[in-house]
This record gives sequence, structure tokens and C-alpha cells, in this order.
Amino acid sequence: MQNIREWEELLPHIEFVYNRVVHSTTSYSPFEVLYGCNPLTPLDLLPLPTHEAWTCQDGEPKAKYIQDLHLQVMETIDRRVKKQQEDGNKGRKEVIFQEGD
Repeated sequence: MQNIREWEELLPHIEFVYNRVVHSTTSYSPFEVLYGCNPLTPLDLLPLPTHEAWTCQDGEPKAKYIQDLHLQVMETIDRRVKKQQEDGNKGRKEVIFQEGD
């Protein structure tokens, strides 16, 4: 990078890459959680022609898929948080304080 301000030009590319990398907590990329698919290249984000043969007439199955995906992601996050809590609390003793301690 020759000019320190070049990062502004690279930022959209960096954001694209970050949003399509699988996150260790959810096991999905942020893009996939939001849209239900993970694009391979920025060209995959270009709008499709609106010709009737190219468009989906029924969005209900896609909406159901994304709702199910969100439930699965939330369950995965809950499991991972509980596991982290268990790991963090291993060997800890419960301390009960009395008034005046």
C-alpha cells in the first residue's frame, strides 16, 4: 500500500471477505445467516434479470429456510455460551457472603 488512504478503497473487499467467512460460534458466515446463502464472489451479489423465468414466484420456502436457520444459529450460540461458562467455571468454589463480610 503506497498511500495510507488506499485502505478506504479496499474496505468494501475486506468487508465482503469478512462477511462470507464461517464464524466459529455460529458455524455459518454472517452473510449466510442473513440471506441463506454464501456468495463465492462479489459477482454473485449482482441482481438477476427480472425475466419471469429467472425469478422465484414463491418466497415462502426461502423465508421458512431462513427462519429455521436463525433458530439453529441461536441454539448453536446458546450451546457454545453454556460450554464456555462451564469451562470458565471449572474448579471454582461457590462463595456465599454473609452480611457484614
